Amino acid sequence: MTARWNAKITDRLSSAAVAAARAASASVDSFTVSGSFELPAAVGILAETGRYDAVVPIGCLIRGETPHFEVLANAVASGLMELSLRYGAAIPFGVLTCDTEAQAKARAGGRLGNKGAEWMDAALGMVALRQSVASQRRSARKVSRAASRSTS
Repeated sequence: MTARWNAKITDRLSSAAVAAARAASASVDSFTVSGSFELPAAVGILAETGRYDAVVPIGCLIRGETPHFEVLANAVASGLMELSLRYGAAIPFGVLTCDTEAQAKARAGGRLGNKGAEWMDAALGMVALRQSVASQRRSARKVSRAASRSTS
């Protein structure tokens, strides 16, 4: 899920995220929204379907001259955190919050790497954790059932 606002940054982040998913043999559906503020609502729509193991929001907020940056950054962070706790899909915090465009570029394939790939890796790690825990639960239930059958 990629925000179109600051597209020269978010497109680079999204490309790296998709490449990381494909390198891990994960399939990807791509969607866009207008800006980072719309990310939580859109992520919620996708997570609620139950069709996705992960939904990776990708956005970029760059500080301006007004408090608008803080309002958006806090709202988006809170919204995404709430969704990550509510749904079974892995939802990382994939929004750059930078003071300058140069800082954003450095994190979108520049000298500081590409956070898009890191966000996808974080999501895939959470998917693996959830699958491992679910597998352990199933195994524990089988052992428990087998033990109760043998003592009956």
